Order: sequence, then structure tokens, then C-alpha cells
Amino acid sequence: MTRPEPDIEQIQELESAEDVLASLPEIPRYDEVAPQDARALSKSLFARLRILEEGTHEYAYVRNTLVELNLALVKFAASRFRSRSEPMEDIIQVGTIGLIKAIDRFEADRGVEFPTFAMPTIIGEIKRFFRDTSWSVRVPRRLQELRLDLAKAGDELAQQLDRAPTVAELAERLKLSEEEVIEGMAASNAYTASSLDAQPEEDESEGALADRIGYEDHDLEGVEYIESLKPLIADLPPRDRRILSLRFVGNMTQSEIGEELGISQMHVSRLLARTLGKLRRGLMVEE
Repeated sequence: MTRPEPDIEQIQELESAEDVLASLPEIPRYDEVAPQDARALSKSLFARLRILEEGTHEYAYVRNTLVELNLALVKFAASRFRSRSEPMEDIIQVGTIGLIKAIDRFEADRGVEFPTFAMPTIIGEIKRFFRDTSWSVRVPRRLQELRLDLAKAGDELAQQLDRAPTVAELAERLKLSEEEVIEGMAASNAYTASSLDAQPEEDESEGALADRIGYEDHDLEGVEYIESLKPLIADLPPRDRRILSLRFVGNMTQSEIGEELGISQMHVSRLLARTLGKLRRGLMVEE
């Protein structure tokens, strides 16, 4: 079985593709190209990219070569975010997406150097990555952007005032209400989260965070008894309820209660003992 012969148009396309690729200069690795050489080669490649048809092999080759040639821009932009907790490989990958977008949008005839045009797009893509994925708790974009504004204004005011700025001073600088500033400051707490099992960096002897927060509330043990006592107390005669209130809420002595009610201290003692015994028996029956 013989293969069909290629037609004249296919032969011409192949010859044209070979001519285009052969006419391109040999491109070394991006980290071996000096910045001025990279700019000169990029200009040549952008000029070639304009006359190529998108979707062709030649177009993809030139486009990919431009990406590799300008990866140094991505490395430079990513280095500004080295202090972040995300791996540098992920930041470079996101920055490369910004570089590709810049290559697709760049128009050489506007008279702007490509690095000048591309850098805002690369940095913007990286910042968008942090804004959309780096928050431990998802908050509205408005608050994410407010956090950045507060951080910038806080640094500027701290340098001017030689102290930490107040909420009112931040609100005045950003032309916001104090409530909005407080909301933004509260939202900043959602950016990072600490594990309850994490050890403190400054003093390993303190134990995990879970061991240092919260406490045992011994009053919780009495909640059940209080709730069980409520209906029993409600069934008591008014005078008995009055005596209980004066004794355990008002902290009055039996003598003071007697004077308050016009009865003797001994009578108060008997009434109080009888009432407490009744309540005690009621709790035992419920148990």
C-alpha cells in the first residue's frame, strides 16, 4: 500500500516553516543571555511573531522561545516574594503565566520596551495568586485589598510618627471610617493560621499552643445542678424563696434576714434548713 503524495500547498508550507525556523538565531539558555542581548533578541522575535499565523508550529516555536528568553524577568519578580511561605517554584510558575499573557498582549510598535510592559503583568499575576489562594480563611476580595492598604499605610505612618499608628490615624490616611479599618484589621487575622500542635519558636519549653489556651471551668460542674434546682425553687413558698435569695444571692447573715423579715434568727435557721433539705431530696429523686 503506497502513501498518498503530499500536494503542492503542503510542500510549500513545509518549506516555509523550514525557512522560518532556519532563519531564527540560535537562542542560548535564558540564564546565559545578557539583559541587553535578551532585549535585542526579543525585538527580533516579536517582529517575526507579527508575521506568523497563530496556531502554527512556527508561531508556537517563536512564542515559546520568547518565554524562555525572558524567564529572567519572572525570576526577578518572584524574588520580591521570597519571604512568603509558598514554594518559590510555585511563584515562578504563576509568574510565567503572567509572562505568557504579556507576550500575547505586547505590541512592539507602541514604542515600549518589553520588560517595562511585562513586569506589571507578571507581578500582578503573582499578587493575584497570593490574594486568591494564600488566605487560611476565605474573606471577600474587598477585605483582602484593604489588608494590603492598611499594611502600606501603617508602615508609612509608623515611619512618620515613630510609633504604631492608631485606628483613627489609619482611617484618616485611607479616607475610611474607623469601623472599616477595624474590620480590615480583623480580616488580616484570617491570612495565616497556626496549628494547635505548633511549638512556640521563642521558647520550646512552653509546649504546644493547645496546652496554653483555654482553661478548665469548674463552674461547669454546677450547671446541671442549677438547671435542676430552678423548677424545685419555683415550687417553694414565696417566703422560702425570699430567704434563699437573701442568704445566697444577697449574702446576708441569718440575723440580718431575721431583721428583714421580722422573725428570729433561730426561726430563719429552721426555715433555711428545712428548705435546703427539701431541695436536696428533690435533686436525689430526679437523679
